[in-house]
Amino acid sequence: MNNNVYCIDLGTCHIKVFCKSTGKILNEKNTLAIVNKNQLYAYGDAAYAMYEKAPETIHVTFPIVNGVIADFNNVQNMIFEFLEMRTKGKIHGAEFIVAVPTDITEVEKKAFFDLFYKSKTKPKNVLLCEKPIADAMGLGLDVNEPTGIMIVDIGADTTEISVISLGGLVLSDLLHFGGNRIDESIISHIKRTYNLVIGQKTAKSLKEILGSGLPGREESMIIVGRDLVSGLPIEMEINAQTVYEAIKENLNSICNSIKMILEKTPPEVAKDIIHSGIYITGGGSQIQNLDELFMQITNIRVNTCEDPEESVVRGLSKIVSDQKYKHLTFNMKTRILK
Repeated sequence: MNNNVYCIDLGTCHIKVFCKSTGKILNEKNTLAIVNKNQLYAYGDAAYAMYEKAPETIHVTFPIVNGVIADFNNVQNMIFEFLEMRTKGKIHGAEFIVAVPTDITEVEKKAFFDLFYKSKTKPKNVLLCEKPIADAMGLGLDVNEPTGIMIVDIGADTTEISVISLGGLVLSDLLHFGGNRIDESIISHIKRTYNLVIGQKTAKSLKEILGSGLPGREESMIIVGRDLVSGLPIEMEINAQTVYEAIKENLNSICNSIKMILEKTPPEVAKDIIHSGIYITGGGSQIQNLDELFMQITNIRVNTCEDPEESVVRGLSKIVSDQKYKHLTFNMKTRILK
């Protein structure tokens, strides 16, 4: 009998997997390279290396859009090839626990369930867990306690703002923008300001290296783009202030959404949040000084964590290893039957 368990967080940008038999977390780009419309050519980091560089015959795509599955068959093929090649654990008859966003439809949640339940591996069980709950567990918080916790998870396509207490969600809001929208804002701003066209990867590098929640950084970096006037590729030095001007509106939108959730939070839960602070996770939370920006807007302490991209999968691994947290997961099959 296979007692192996896989904990999986399928993000827009990365796929994170915890394998119980090896005790390791794998983190790879959630990217597909497709040829002949439906044939898997490459996946993961290898496929991402082709992004914005592939010929027309190779279509590079991100199969998770706005937190939901956009390409079911190719995602399924990728996941099981990824698990087989990277984890070296037993897949056939294993148990799968999958993190899902809160504010998506039951049909969209069922797609995550079917991804594993209807696979050839004949899983022993497939359980789902809401991402904010797993996030809190991954941050080392006990969600079973009657204490209010606020988590802001800034992903690539979505930002999920949640208030949790007693193992359930008090309030939740899923915003359909995240790191990718910030990258697009950088592309637009540089095109408008300097007549320079840059790619998504270059914009992402600018965000990660020069991005800041507050003005005042003095660093700069040299990038290559296409000059709109001459049509030729040129090098240009971009400073941190330019990047700040490009992204500040997006960050203000997140700030406004946090304030709206706080306004709706019951007073006793709000008291707990003021005491413990707001927790920020997800890849987008790594923008420098973002915690200070949120602190200025809310007057509440903001907590960051190491490896924020992996907090969800770390939380799932804790849920798997301790029986008292098993109730935080649910089986889509029994939910449908009800």
